[in-house]
Amino acid sequence: MPNTASAKKALRQDAKRAERNKLAKHAMNVAVKSVRKAAAAGNKDEANKLFTGAQKLIDKAAKKNIIKKNTASRKISRLSKLIGKIGK
Repeated sequence: MPNTASAKKALRQDAKRAERNKLAKHAMNVAVKSVRKAAAAGNKDEANKLFTGAQKLIDKAAKKNIIKKNTASRKISRLSKLIGKIGK
């Protein structure tokens, strides 16, 4: 446990930030999963619509350093590739 006031405050701040990051990462993963589900169902229009939202959440997570930049790029690339395969 922290002893100084500043260490106690830092602990509170870390907890808030961890919760905020957890929520953002969960939202991103839910969006990615919905795109994958739409793609698996063969619904290209819905998958494209969901992809734009997922891409936005992935980019925001990368901007806030919740995930790494290359991880974000890889996720977006794989989703885009998956959508491109629909209907083939």
